[in-house]
Amino acid sequence: MKRAIVIYDTKFGNTEKIARALARGMEKQGTKVDCVNTDEVDIDKLVEYDFLAIGGPTHAFGVSQPMKAFLEKLKGVDIKGKKAFAFDTKYKAWWAGSAGKRIEKTLKRLGMSLVKPHSSAIVTGSEGPLKDGMEEMFEQIGGEMQN
Repeated sequence: MKRAIVIYDTKFGNTEKIARALARGMEKQGTKVDCVNTDEVDIDKLVEYDFLAIGGPTHAFGVSQPMKAFLEKLKGVDIKGKKAFAFDTKYKAWWAGSAGKRIEKTLKRLGMSLVKPHSSAIVTGSEGPLKDGMEEMFEQIGGEMQN
């Protein structure tokens, strides 16, 4: 993998922390990584990346409004065949839902190749903080993202 982008939506900063940890792990493997919020993404430049990791907080059992809007924009870009990974932040509860699962479904529909199933970082409250060890876990996941 030569170039990757980690795209995230965040409300209280927890998902951003996870996105940055994922990017750090990939950088340690020699991948050039950009890490940006959904509202900073230049949609037309996504074709230049080999790998897209996309994640956001779980809101109302699913994807946040900013992430829904971003995923809608992806339909206008030719990212078919590119490698991808979906992630989220959420409560650890059976009823919590998963933004990552819904993001992953969209990426599959767009013809992307998922490198591994979506992963969730657990938050201990609606505003956080992250459960201990989550950033380290995502840095390790990032380190495992290879061709």
